[in-house]
Amino acid sequence: MDKSRARRIFAADGRTVIVALDHAAYFGPMAGLEQPGEVLRAVVEAGADAVLTTAGVVARFGGCLGRAGLILRADGGSTVRDPQPAGLRQILSVERALRLDADALACMGMIGFPDESASLRVLTGLADECSRWGLLLLAEMLVQGRGGEKPTVEDVTFAARVGAELGADFIKTTYVGPPDVYQAVIEACYVPVVVLGGEKAADDRGVLGAVAGALGAGAAGVAIGRNVWQHPDPAGMVRALVALVHGGATVDEVLREVEGPTGE
Repeated sequence: MDKSRARRIFAADGRTVIVALDHAAYFGPMAGLEQPGEVLRAVVEAGADAVLTTAGVVARFGGCLGRAGLILRADGGSTVRDPQPAGLRQILSVERALRLDADALACMGMIGFPDESASLRVLTGLADECSRWGLLLLAEMLVQGRGGEKPTVEDVTFAARVGAELGADFIKTTYVGPPDVYQAVIEACYVPVVVLGGEKAADDRGVLGAVAGALGAGAAGVAIGRNVWQHPDPAGMVRALVALVHGGATVDEVLREVEGPTGE
């Protein structure tokens, strides 16, 4: 792992709070991302270590990044409206990513999904290119549970290890609690693991509790999108995550950051 670029994503404690802002390339306009520059500025000022976003956002709003690390989405090829998706492919060159001053590229690893083969071809190709040019690679390893069920910790362990084996410098994947069970993922994956936030949750305690559990299992941090920028107070949510990830705070302590002292 390139140490200089890693230091822009991971803090001195080896942990990171990444805010994911790359959703609109697939979903189009989304509530909370109407003004990406404002969101970018707010989460960076609130203490996010890095952001995961698109080349278009950085080309227009890169001045809002400040000291935060930059991870660019490098794969795609269709949108939510595509009636016949052709499969994932690389859509961002390493050269353009370097011109935008990226520290890392991100791609999917779709284990058990129809896009598995295509996604892993992209992953391995990007791993080679990133190694050649000195960029880091984040692999977002999603896995289909057997029989269509939610993925188990064994499923997530499998996916995370595959991503590491194919050359990813760090892994973004699902948290499956409790912490003593999720330790299997961390122990089997010899590169840092950050947990994703997923769909917008109904309550803050659930999100923050999952983060605390993942950290307790040994995760290196979080990469959260909708549960930050669709929150009524995105900056407050980032401050709460920073307190959990870097400050050793409890869930009850950080809930005051997003709910206020009375829990309202």
